[in-house]
Amino acid sequence: MNVAVLLLGLGFLEAEGRCFFNRTQEYCVCYRLSQETVGSIIQCLAASVVEFQGGDLERYVDFPISDPDPSSITVLDSLVVRKIILGDLLVPEILLARVLRFFSYTRVQELVFESCVFEGRGNWEEMANRDLPILSLHFHNVTSAPLTGRQQDFSSLSSWLGTLRELAVTGSHLASLPCGIGRLFRALRSLDVAQNSLGDESLVSAFCSGAFPQLQVLSLQRNNLTSYHSVCESVRLLPELQHLDLSQNELTADPSSSCQWPVSLRIFNLSATGLDEVLTPLPPSLEVLDMSCNHLRAVDISLSALKRLFLSQNMLRAAPSVRNCPMLDTLHLDNNSIAELPWDEAKRLRDVAAAGNPYRCSCAGAGGLQALAATGRLGLGWPQEYTCQSPPGYRGWLVRDVPVSVLRCNRAALVAPLCIALALLGVAGA
Repeated sequence: MNVAVLLLGLGFLEAEGRCFFNRTQEYCVCYRLSQETVGSIIQCLAASVVEFQGGDLERYVDFPISDPDPSSITVLDSLVVRKIILGDLLVPEILLARVLRFFSYTRVQELVFESCVFEGRGNWEEMANRDLPILSLHFHNVTSAPLTGRQQDFSSLSSWLGTLRELAVTGSHLASLPCGIGRLFRALRSLDVAQNSLGDESLVSAFCSGAFPQLQVLSLQRNNLTSYHSVCESVRLLPELQHLDLSQNELTADPSSSCQWPVSLRIFNLSATGLDEVLTPLPPSLEVLDMSCNHLRAVDISLSALKRLFLSQNMLRAAPSVRNCPMLDTLHLDNNSIAELPWDEAKRLRDVAAAGNPYRCSCAGAGGLQALAATGRLGLGWPQEYTCQSPPGYRGWLVRDVPVSVLRCNRAALVAPLCIALALLGVAGA
């Protein structure tokens, strides 16, 4: 069985098209292969990534597919392909169930479906106890039947799903993730379900006891989540969770309730969640906290392990005190309403970004920023995006260009020499 016949069995032959190989990037893309042009796939044998775009696989549902013979197994095992992308395809699930076992003879580690439509319902029993080398599985903008009631189908895949490390189902109108399915992903480290329709109630069943026991990274970005405490209650059973992304959900807090976040949580993204105050409780062991793109007017937090704090694009009128965050080394405050940075606190940080604020270019204001820039600790935007709002004489000036001199800005430096001169004159006169 040669490569062309294998591709025919997999259903990658449709309208007229051919493959194009980028040798530098080791990337090969094939557009709507036909039986006449399938020979161009040969050049893809040296690619590490192969992409198939376009086609309707429905016509191949009844195509006889047998297990590869020993020579074909040798060919499949010798391929250097590590990632396969399938885009803009109509995929009958019954066909997918029959051909997926071919991947067990390859070294493909990542499988991606983009803008595909899955039709019908396949028979997955042939995949029972079969292992696949695929560790990363991605679905983006796909259409399929709901997952509810399909636990038996996925149970037939449990031998493989139990070894999967990364799973992404994004932009696909996902509204539920049944508990039984989550328990099959025993080794999953990263789950990305961004841009879907998951609500507060659906999370309760998704992250039930025993589901995703090794999960470390979870993205719930841009779903239909509204309750901060409901999310906390849902994920508290994830004992290994380190990184949680709740950005682009409209979150509110219930002052009368409390919740204990997983103690392992280190990175927390609450950007663009409509916050007008800091929600509590925050995970106590946080090292990175992102609350940018909100409506915060004041921030007062105390986190002993926090290292990086992002508060850009809020409504802050003053920089937050960082005295209660002794480990902090990164603070981003771009595009707020801050008139002056506290030099005594900012100077101990390694990375400060505060462009786009209406600065008061007094001696302390302009002098502090200039001194901070001289240390190399101001981030991107200096000096073009650091401008003066006041006093009127300096409005529109770059903070860098404000003439801050010792005589004009440090009265003690001026008074001390005068006192010494007067004392010497007094001694001379005596």
